[in-house]
Amino acid sequence: MKRPSTHAGASRPNSIEQNHHLFDPVAPLRHPLLRLWLVGTIGVVLTIAVGAFWWEKQLPGRLKQAAEANDLDACLRYSEQLAALQWLGQTTPEEQAICRRRQSQRLWERGDTASALKLQRQLVLSDRGTPTQRQADRDTLAIWQRQLRERALELFRDGELDAAIALLLPMEGQPSDRGGRLSDTLRETWNRNRVEYERTEELIEAERWWEALDSLNRLDHPWWQNHATAQQRTVLEAIERLRMTQEHHQHGSSDTDVIGGALLDGEVQRLLLDGLSPWEAFQTACDSLGGSIEEDGPESFCQRRGTEGP
Repeated sequence: MKRPSTHAGASRPNSIEQNHHLFDPVAPLRHPLLRLWLVGTIGVVLTIAVGAFWWEKQLPGRLKQAAEANDLDACLRYSEQLAALQWLGQTTPEEQAICRRRQSQRLWERGDTASALKLQRQLVLSDRGTPTQRQADRDTLAIWQRQLRERALELFRDGELDAAIALLLPMEGQPSDRGGRLSDTLRETWNRNRVEYERTEELIEAERWWEALDSLNRLDHPWWQNHATAQQRTVLEAIERLRMTQEHHQHGSSDTDVIGGALLDGEVQRLLLDGLSPWEAFQTACDSLGGSIEEDGPESFCQRRGTEGP
């Protein structure tokens, strides 16, 4: 009965020795690998930092050479690289402003207004050069922006809304829901005229001539006004026929007491000068002359209200 316990006690050192043989050779290997990894990582970081520092020191000279050679593409490329490395403490050289000034002018003359404005805006924000040069840079940016707005308005008046918006986009940035920009105003004006034009067509289809004339008078965009020329002719001719019919009923028939002619027209014109719409002026004039609007098929008349007997 004692032998098993002796065997168990004897087996324990063997187990420890086995574990010792299993783990002891491996543990010393981990530290050299870790040290090697740390040394390699630090070496790579230092190499990159030293390379960046060396290249950052080379950039001002390369930038100056590109500016003197009028190689604007290389000059701007070096400028962007130098700007990205400014965290190393290097100040922005004057050549960067010179290259931006020349390149923005070249891009503007080529018609690449978006790139020209971007460079000119960077030039103004950098605040480089003499006070006279900085003021000239700001004036150039203001002139270009004003020219873009004027050109966009010309396109808008000609009915080219999308082209006008595209021209304004580099100056105004991305679309915004807050409003207040010229492009937002152009869209609002265009959509309002489009809706009014569509309403005019519906009123003409329903032969509601006075309301159609009122809708036509609300068009305030040259392109839509010109686009509605045929509709305006149709409405005016219909109103003229209506006026002639009213006069005929007034003078040719004793059974129909219609208010029309010069009396009604004069009152309508007076109310139009007061700011009323054509349809409102027609209704108000008819009512003030003792009449009421009566429908006779597609036409509207101002018929005198009858008086009841005793």
